[in-house]
Amino acid sequence: MLRFTLVLLLSLLYLLSPVTHAKKRCKSLLTKLHNIQAMQRNGYSSTRGRSLRAREDKARDKWWQCEQGRGKKAKKKSRKKRASKKVQHSAKADKKKHSSRKQTSVGSPFRTSNAIVIKSNYQGDKKRAWLRYYQQPSRCQRPNNLQVFAFCSEDKQKQRASFEDNYSIVGDAQ
Repeated sequence: MLRFTLVLLLSLLYLLSPVTHAKKRCKSLLTKLHNIQAMQRNGYSSTRGRSLRAREDKARDKWWQCEQGRGKKAKKKSRKKRASKKVQHSAKADKKKHSSRKQTSVGSPFRTSNAIVIKSNYQGDKKRAWLRYYQQPSRCQRPNNLQVFAFCSEDKQKQRASFEDNYSIVGDAQ
């Protein structure tokens, strides 16, 4: 019975020691992840936010790989990914060099050489009548939340419908 207990104890120590060693080894990576997350809770600009997000993702991946005991295999994969990303970036740069300046991408509406045309709902006398008729509420000058913005939109639609009814009656009388 004593031998069985001793063998069991030694086998438990043998099995648990690599786990505890791995936890100690990964603790610094976990601390780094927590520090980055603490920085994210503070105020920052959008570029700083993207940088912190990338750092957090990288730190989380390293910590998780350490916890899973896959550190070396994951490094090889990430090198392959980096190499393929570099190839993709250089291909995109070549495409940009060969494209003409007049051509715009779908995602960038402001890179254009065309004139910008803004059309109004009303033209001429009807527009002047609408501008005299429409009374914008003072809180609609600068709406500070979505509820106020929705109220302002609905109020303008109601006033426009009322204006249409009144203008058509006035227009018919003339």
